[in-house]
Amino acid sequence: MTELVVFALLFILVSGMGFVAARWRRPTDLASLNEWGLGGRSFGSWVTWFLVGGDLYTAYTFVAVPALVFSSGALGFYALPYTVVVYPLVFLVLARMWSVSHVHGFVTPADFVRARFGSPTLALLIAITGLVATMPYIALQLVGIEAVLKSMGITGHLPIVIAFAILAAYTYQSGLRAPALIAFVKDALIYIVILAAVIYIPAKLGGWSHIFDMAQAKFDKTPAPGDGILLNGANQLQYITLAFGSALALFLYPHSLTGVLASKNRNVIKRNMSALPAYSFVLGLIALLGFMAIAAGTKPIGTDTNTVVPMLFDQLFPDWFTGVAFAAIGIGALVPAAIMSIAAANLFTRNIYREYINKQATDAQEAKVSKVVSLVVKVGAVLCILLLDPQFSIDLQLIGGVIILQTLPSVALGLYTRWFHKGGLMAGWAAGLAAGVWMLYLIPNPAKGKAHFGGSAFSLENLGFDTKMTIYAGFLALIVNLVVAVLGTLIFRAAKVADGADTTQRGDYFADEGDPDVKDLDLAGSH
Repeated sequence: MTELVVFALLFILVSGMGFVAARWRRPTDLASLNEWGLGGRSFGSWVTWFLVGGDLYTAYTFVAVPALVFSSGALGFYALPYTVVVYPLVFLVLARMWSVSHVHGFVTPADFVRARFGSPTLALLIAITGLVATMPYIALQLVGIEAVLKSMGITGHLPIVIAFAILAAYTYQSGLRAPALIAFVKDALIYIVILAAVIYIPAKLGGWSHIFDMAQAKFDKTPAPGDGILLNGANQLQYITLAFGSALALFLYPHSLTGVLASKNRNVIKRNMSALPAYSFVLGLIALLGFMAIAAGTKPIGTDTNTVVPMLFDQLFPDWFTGVAFAAIGIGALVPAAIMSIAAANLFTRNIYREYINKQATDAQEAKVSKVVSLVVKVGAVLCILLLDPQFSIDLQLIGGVIILQTLPSVALGLYTRWFHKGGLMAGWAAGLAAGVWMLYLIPNPAKGKAHFGGSAFSLENLGFDTKMTIYAGFLALIVNLVVAVLGTLIFRAAKVADGADTTQRGDYFADEGDPDVKDLDLAGSH
């Protein structure tokens, strides 16, 4: 009962902050996507650090990474190298994206693609890809909340519906300012809980040596060839490609770019790309909770391994601190869910509504449509939980990671080269998507009785190789995408098929907010 009271009080506090956020740095008018959807593009280093960190390190991360370590061992630590290497990879890419978006007023990555390649069709494909990849991601935040509620003995879907109704209300009112303000509380709670856990729990369980010995003993008894506290020959390639592929995909998600585009200048982004790896330190500690759960003999609720961490906290922490820990996970779902719904709404508004329904839409009309669509997106996420098996939502998110990677040539490479033909990019997108879904379809999961879509580890045996090694399906799909895009571009160029006009060259990509040249740039032709 104590943990439920603490959880409810903190949840109410954060919800109140969400509504107050509408008055935080309040502009004269919230009726534009720049203000409602990007916070006025005014966030400094600290706000951006908490906002982007709160967006990327979600409630699902909090429960799923240690759950993977609990069930598979070392493979679950792939999240560490990927969240470390991602920041050097995107350091220059994101600064460049900020500049061109700042100069031309872009709100979504599809806006950039529309202007860069002069193709509304390619932009539509990028927008739909972002929407499809984001929707199950939002549903997974509900999986994190549900895991906490189960651990407190609360069954039924009504509490989740109420939580997301509150989330929908303050996001509608405050826009991106709500998750930006809440992120401070969310991250503070997570740091407190994790630092306490890695000191208190090992001391109670007999030390780290005992924890690792117990984990190894568990994996020694399982028939699975890929588990254990160390990697082996069968899963090393999967580990490397999964980490690298996930790093390439992370900032292609629309919600990741939304936090970046809300920054007030390029220096904010540069400082954050240097400082955000600090979250990876905490992520490593979170992953170790999986081994702690093994040593503590923690049992998940039924077959839902996502409940392992909440059950570990409930087993070992005092009730009041368990409530704080549960609140950290629950609030950890609200921040990314809000940003994701805003990003998805912005994609629909800018790249579907404005492009195909109302080309003359005013700023106020755009903001109104985006607010309504953000509500629809949240309702869709709740329906995913109410109507589908949560495991199916996890599978959809797995597919989403492979899908969003197929936007890399148009978005990331497009920032640096105009060589690709729009037809080649569309052909590569389609080929990569088809290859990725085909590979995921062939992956079984005997442990869960699934013949298809059982994970992301594609066996090279399927390609005729005499080996037990596996590789991340998204990585192979991206290679297919790039090869087809290159070949398609060469064919279209040889056939002299007309390409779209590039309107992003009007202005300096690297102009900073303080650069006087920005004031004189020609911003026409962005849409």
